[in-house]
Amino acid sequence: MRVKSFRVLLTNSDPVSAIISISNLSKTYASGHQALKTVNLDIRKGEIFALLGPNGAGKTTLISIICGIVNPSTGTVTADGHDIVANYRAARGAIGLVPQELTTDAFESVMSTIKFSRGLFGKPPNPAYLEKILRDLSLWDKRDARIMTLSGGMKRRVMIAKALSHEPRILFLDEPTAGVDVELRHDMWNMVRGLRENGVTIILTTHYIEEAEEMADRIGVIRKGEIILVEDKHTLMRKLGKKQLTLFLKQPLAAIPPALASANLELANDGHELIYTFDNAEGESSGIGTLLQSLNAHGIAFRDLQSSQSSLEDIFVGLLKASS
Repeated sequence: MRVKSFRVLLTNSDPVSAIISISNLSKTYASGHQALKTVNLDIRKGEIFALLGPNGAGKTTLISIICGIVNPSTGTVTADGHDIVANYRAARGAIGLVPQELTTDAFESVMSTIKFSRGLFGKPPNPAYLEKILRDLSLWDKRDARIMTLSGGMKRRVMIAKALSHEPRILFLDEPTAGVDVELRHDMWNMVRGLRENGVTIILTTHYIEEAEEMADRIGVIRKGEIILVEDKHTLMRKLGKKQLTLFLKQPLAAIPPALASANLELANDGHELIYTFDNAEGESSGIGTLLQSLNAHGIAFRDLQSSQSSLEDIFVGLLKASS
């Protein structure tokens, strides 16, 4: 479906409630490649924020800078009120990171590696908390198993448990369900919602657009190192979404009558279907009633009709095309 053209749509910035604040951030590597270009972004406390973008858009670089893995070229970042450079330890202690790559201690047990991760952040032992994490992630029965014996999906859960071991207020999930089955994916969605209910802020990157559509409160789109859009998910889909009405005609049309040329109509399926596309903006008239009257006046009859609405994936693809 077509999406309204635009350049940049940045809204809902609220530094007062931001748990991560990014200002004029850029990154140019020694090779000369500019991975990030003047990024400004506030992520709110307690939200699920989905960061979408094609491969090479700068998602991983942005996350790596916030987590203190990569140094920025210019700009500032604060996490939970701490500057990530000037007060690195405090900032990093507020963050849990689940990387895309599975990097685990293959010969360690699940419980041992999680205890070790907690200790790295100077946290005192808390067996009850670690037990809760493992139970929430369906890992309790595997607590004594060596990580090398686990399935890929279980290893992914261990990575999440390690990231949560030191009780972070911010959790980054970089492609958390890559390579896992649908059932496990839904289990992880439920786990993420539970974390948000407990006050954890979630930043999610994903190639599964339906994952962002299902879970996110707000959507950010990054392309070629620039944030081209930040918007509440429902507002985004209302503003940029499209609805379509497909009319299954009783008799095929060779062409749309000239009198209907001004309507947003197109023929499909060798003239057997007439597709009407209209805006999904709140308060706008769909024009369906007028269209049906016009079709009747021109003797165009239909046997059935079907409506559909653009998904977040449709909008995402349209945004990338519009900004290219």
